Amino acid sequence: MPPPLYTQSIIALIWDFDKTLSHGYMQDPLFAEFGVDGRKFWAEVNALADYYGDPKCVGGPARVGKDTIYLNHILTYVHDGIFKNLTNEKLRELGGRLRLAPGLPAFFDRMRAIADDPAYAKHDIAIEHYIVSTGLRPMIEGSALANAVDGIWACELLPEAAPPGYQDHIGSFGKGIVAQIGYTIDNTSKTRAIFEINKGVNRNPSVEVNTVVPEDQRRVPMQNMIYIADGPSDVPSFSLVNSKGGKTLGVYAPGELNYENAALLEEQGRVNSIAPADYQAGSAADRWLSRTIRQMADRIVRDRQAIFSSYGGTPGHAL
Repeated sequence: MPPPLYTQSIIALIWDFDKTLSHGYMQDPLFAEFGVDGRKFWAEVNALADYYGDPKCVGGPARVGKDTIYLNHILTYVHDGIFKNLTNEKLRELGGRLRLAPGLPAFFDRMRAIADDPAYAKHDIAIEHYIVSTGLRPMIEGSALANAVDGIWACELLPEAAPPGYQDHIGSFGKGIVAQIGYTIDNTSKTRAIFEINKGVNRNPSVEVNTVVPEDQRRVPMQNMIYIADGPSDVPSFSLVNSKGGKTLGVYAPGELNYENAALLEEQGRVNSIAPADYQAGSAADRWLSRTIRQMADRIVRDRQAIFSSYGGTPGHAL
């Protein structure tokens, strides 16, 4: 009996943000706006795990999420008036000041255009871009990349908590100043986001990440994914995509340490290749990614032709 026919013709590029789509940290415009020394802020963040883990800490030692504890520290700066009256609206405004890596956002549309090849269009092949970041979603939404991507997974801050009985009242509460953590992505839960893309959770409200969906019925098979990131913290995501037949690219912003981190990933077999975080036409990343997309598209065409042949039909647009 011939195999069932499912399109599965979407190729997804999944991107980290800091030092991948930019050459710095997305919080830099936030620090500049409020006159904060970013190096001091991150030094404090890096010391928080030891601070809260100290037996002498008020309330006793506690564990923290090292990837997301910076969110608490941002809220501390808000509470103490350093990030005065910080709102998500302000974060979106600051996102407009983010300096993207060379070639962006035009690169995203150039990759999408690969699917315009008649040989690929005939099989409904499409290229999508997703950002999965431990950074701040509103800042990404305010950046020049916002309209170039198909989905964003990142951390979110909320205004003050809705009080008991809030559903019985009309209107909102508080002034919109961020006061609590609403959603987090850390370097491990990035893999959850990949599974959500895989199953189409972002496109189908009836599907959740734990919904049982057979491999041949998932919206974006992992072998159709390319994961692009800059360092060892993305190893869980690199490993997941590699194990399922997808492709991985380690990129590096200017700086010897950034290069060494990427080179180590390649030496350890964590990524398929490495390249500078430069996406201008003709750059190493541009050449590798466009070639990999075409290889994936060619495989999809071959697989679909084999399926149509087994049905005795002629390949064409999926209904």
